[in-house]
Amino acid sequence: MAQAIIELQGVGKTFRSADGHVRPVLDAVDFSLREGEIVALLGPSGSGKSTLLRIMAGLIAADRGRVQYRGQPLHGTARAISMVFQSFALFPWLTVQQNVELGLEARGMGKTEREAKAEAAIELIGLSGYEGALPRELSGGMRQRVGIARALVTEPEVLLMDEAFSALDVLTGERLREDILELWQGGTMPTKAMLVVSHNIEEAVLMADRILVFASDPGRIRCQLAIQLPRPRHPDSAEVRALIDEVYALMTAGAGRPVRAGSEAAGAVSGEAARPASVTERLPQADVARMDGLLELLAAPPFRGRADLPQLAAASELTDAQMLPVAHALAQLGLAHLESGDLQVSALGQRYVDGGHALRQELFGQQVLDRVPLIAHIRHSLEQDAGGQLPDRPFLRLLSEQLGPVEADAVLNTAISWARHGEVFEYDFHTRLLRLPTGETEAKDEAV
Repeated sequence: MAQAIIELQGVGKTFRSADGHVRPVLDAVDFSLREGEIVALLGPSGSGKSTLLRIMAGLIAADRGRVQYRGQPLHGTARAISMVFQSFALFPWLTVQQNVELGLEARGMGKTEREAKAEAAIELIGLSGYEGALPRELSGGMRQRVGIARALVTEPEVLLMDEAFSALDVLTGERLREDILELWQGGTMPTKAMLVVSHNIEEAVLMADRILVFASDPGRIRCQLAIQLPRPRHPDSAEVRALIDEVYALMTAGAGRPVRAGSEAAGAVSGEAARPASVTERLPQADVARMDGLLELLAAPPFRGRADLPQLAAASELTDAQMLPVAHALAQLGLAHLESGDLQVSALGQRYVDGGHALRQELFGQQVLDRVPLIAHIRHSLEQDAGGQLPDRPFLRLLSEQLGPVEADAVLNTAISWARHGEVFEYDFHTRLLRLPTGETEAKDEAV
């Protein structure tokens, strides 16, 4: 087995919110990145993937566990590790050459040497002739190439890529990914190992020697899959399609009805224990219109109620990052079942598809009350209030204790969107007040 460059043992990380609440982001992460391999890291948004990369890059420290670089503490070795970010992160007032030279200049390298190294990195990444251009004069793909050249110019042993292709259009992202793999295969890159965070399952299968699937709340490695196909890999080959199906199955295993206290887990991966459903459970960020559209597509020919997720993604023209939350949401609400990488319309889902607008609202409202503890909690709180209305602040504060302010806001917005569609409660975006539906509020007032 190849020698490990970076090793993580029992790594944990927590963040403390402004009001003092501690929020676990990573827990008990064990992982080794070995020489000669590309590892892809997949998982839902908010699962701590980017935090893990920043720990490995030495940008932030772990709170628990050990992080070692070639058997030694990571501290002091960060210059052997470079990172490429999703956003291009270029200084707009500096030229391509100057942006690439920044890391070398920070290390005190002389002008002549750093110019030569920067020019070599720019040529390696295919941007010769653009040394004097400003970022605003470049396309998105070219700007990301500058970011990659800046990472490679320091000749790192490890290259960390945080969704480096996701901000690009599909064709540009594919071309850049292929160029990186060609450099890797040709041995012209100084890098000996790469870790790639991605939301694109096909991209992970085409690039990686090993795929790690992350779980969330807190982030941890759920399972991993070794890929032994030689590169280059053709996306339409039977072997690649089979692996893509397998990763979809791993990504969606255990999805569906939230596990209630005392119930048994269904479809847990690698012995993962069931956790009771919680008011602060993270919700898949799926809007109702997209859920309706995917369910209708699934129910109609040629799928007729059951589809392989990669085929459904192609037919719906949704990316993995867009489709997987929708599929999880449909499963959570009992409108569909996720099993072995397939999505199947449930009996309730078929009734929903066949129904008119009023029936859809009624069924949706019933399901969100039964299957989304946060929505049920808000509804109960409104029923207990004499005026049938409450500000959103207490619920945001409750969510922030576990998810952080940004995630809390996203989860509450999703809950509000679902609840409004099901006429469970209403929300005034100007006053930020949650309230019972108008008819129920008036009936409550009359009863009082």
